[in-house]
Amino acid sequence: MLFLMTLFLSLLAIAADCVHFYRRRRRKNPASRTLIAWIVVTDALPVISSVISALSRDNGTGLMYVYMWLFWGWIITVLPRLAFYVFNFIHLRRTGYAVAGALVLFFLWGTTWGRTRIHVNRVEICSERIPEAFDGYRFVQITDTHVGTLVRPGRELTRLADSVNALRPDAVFFTGDLVNIRAEELDERVMALLRRIEGPVWSVTGNHDAGTYIKDSVRFPAADEAREVVARQRSMGWNVLEDTTVYLRRGADSISLTGLSFDPALRERRHDRDLPGTAIPSAYNGIPDSLYNITLVHIPQLWEQIVEAGYGDLTLVGHVHSMQFKIRPWGRGWSPAEWIYKHWSGRYDTGRHTLYVNDGTGYVAYPMRLGAWPEVTLFTLRCKTN
Repeated sequence: MLFLMTLFLSLLAIAADCVHFYRRRRRKNPASRTLIAWIVVTDALPVISSVISALSRDNGTGLMYVYMWLFWGWIITVLPRLAFYVFNFIHLRRTGYAVAGALVLFFLWGTTWGRTRIHVNRVEICSERIPEAFDGYRFVQITDTHVGTLVRPGRELTRLADSVNALRPDAVFFTGDLVNIRAEELDERVMALLRRIEGPVWSVTGNHDAGTYIKDSVRFPAADEAREVVARQRSMGWNVLEDTTVYLRRGADSISLTGLSFDPALRERRHDRDLPGTAIPSAYNGIPDSLYNITLVHIPQLWEQIVEAGYGDLTLVGHVHSMQFKIRPWGRGWSPAEWIYKHWSGRYDTGRHTLYVNDGTGYVAYPMRLGAWPEVTLFTLRCKTN
């Protein structure tokens, strides 16, 4: 979807540039060579990125930074120019300059404050299925850190750990995409920062953790990378749930916690609106129906199947990021993610089942968040009979 949007806007920008220059020539006010060169270069940034990708044998962290910042350069130069053309075409030239300048400032704001300032959302879950001993049980959900593309991992992961620890939760649940491409992103420095999150921490893998985006799959086999991502999480003291269920106990009561790993077979369908016929693994086998169940899974499209299987009183997911762009004048707001996903941000309820889609804290493709702020979510369970 992002690729198609970029392609469409790139073609639109080139066409708009040609029309703009043609109109200037007709008015005998041709653009300078410097301006033309600058516009050609900025229009070509996606092409430059594609050429680098085609010529590169691998796609390690360094190249991912290059792609990310090239795309950022295209966004911050081409999109404001398109806005200017619209107003200039209807003879509101000064308004066009103002709107273009405002867009540049907005993008810079999203690259700095919007990218780094964590918002804590508080959600209360009430259910008659929650046992009395778990009334007031508090846990935090975090997701989608994408540590390999963080601009300042030291500052950003420290801020994340401090935000989580300040809430003093009983548990922390991580719902996938810890890395961006491969396991080496979890180096000693990054793992030390993540160890600062006070546990217990339970986690599952996401599509970026499965090694499926690695270009040099000979040197870095996907299966080996996926196992290494899990191994490094466990070395940090995290409890990785790989299609399995554990039981959380308080006094004489317990609830079940199920973690579903990302299935690499779903790589090409990770953005599908529906995933009909996808088998829910045996992670639920043997769980008593009477137990309240929390399910951790990365992609929201599996929610319907989890509900149909009779589990997931509360299902926690990530993956979407609200495409790192959200207009929020009301409730959930609006994002282009709504064109792709049925469930793309925040809370959804059906009967006794609740889905929560966390917007995550990291970023991919471009290093900014516009309205879809980095999110840490604090959940409190409430027994409905109280």
